[in-house]
Amino acid sequence: MNNERYIRQTTLEQVGLSGQEKLQNASVLVIGAGGLGCSVLPYLVASGIGKIGIVDGDVVAVTNLHRQILYTNEDVGKDKATVASLKLKKQNPETIINSYVAFLNGDNALSLIKNYDVIVDATDRINARYLINDACVLLNKPFVHASIYKFQIQLSVFNYNNGPTYRCLYPVPQTNAISCAEGGVLGTTVAIAGAMQSNEILKIILGIGTVLSGQLIMIDTLTNTQSVFQFDKSNTVQITRDFFENEHQFKGAEYAFAKAENYRLIDVREVGEEPQLVHEMITQMPLSTLDNDVTVLNQNQDIAVFCQSGARSKRAYKLLEAKGFKKVRVLNQNAPQLKTILYE
Repeated sequence: MNNERYIRQTTLEQVGLSGQEKLQNASVLVIGAGGLGCSVLPYLVASGIGKIGIVDGDVVAVTNLHRQILYTNEDVGKDKATVASLKLKKQNPETIINSYVAFLNGDNALSLIKNYDVIVDATDRINARYLINDACVLLNKPFVHASIYKFQIQLSVFNYNNGPTYRCLYPVPQTNAISCAEGGVLGTTVAIAGAMQSNEILKIILGIGTVLSGQLIMIDTLTNTQSVFQFDKSNTVQITRDFFENEHQFKGAEYAFAKAENYRLIDVREVGEEPQLVHEMITQMPLSTLDNDVTVLNQNQDIAVFCQSGARSKRAYKLLEAKGFKKVRVLNQNAPQLKTILYE
């Protein structure tokens, strides 16, 4: 270990050389190499974390570049996890960086998460948050969460020292959640959230300060105001291996089932969103116009809706159900996952 490299942080009495050794011996898995991941990863690498894993099956798009600062024009179309890993290795050769070009799912979550000490939720998908939570509960791993809605940030640490989990705060998935792609976001808002996540990670590893366990901090970056919501551990949902399997596993075969049963897949994302999916089974009907477009659909046909993160597909499902469609379901795969299934 190059002690000179870290001298500005080891000078802090709360860190010191013993703290630096803790960082060197620690491992962190960052799930998502988008806006939050690109903000978290450089700070973790620079701090001297010994091993870092990056999980993301997406590729770099032009629309990512204003906030995902690890990427440049030359990276468009390349795997995010691979590009991020190569650049971060140059930042600090002492850190071992493992890249996993895959989306987290029920089949790989436990095998990936079990190998790391601290887990970072840097995703933009509701379903992924519950998957991360449930896997971390089963494996007794803390995870640091952040989410963004326009100019607002939410941040918390879940399952820390057997503390409250994500399901204690949100027992069931929210159907009205909006992703950055839908609501918009400034790069600076993402940077603030990522830096705060990094700070919580370092506190956990170093064993210093007050960790945001049982607390949800909410920040409005437009008004520079913040509030803290306290919440307790709940036993409403018991996370067992059977629960995990029923909730998250065996969904990789769902597309194959939909294909075999001649489902009509409806892409409710807006026109132009990446990845663009062109396939005989897929019809694009943006959620913003679905109320009018629904007249061209056959109510007697089996329909499965999907989007980028899962939030819009749930709203589309409710809209279609209200219109009298009885044979409609939400596909558990999102657009990036479908791309992998369809074209690779």
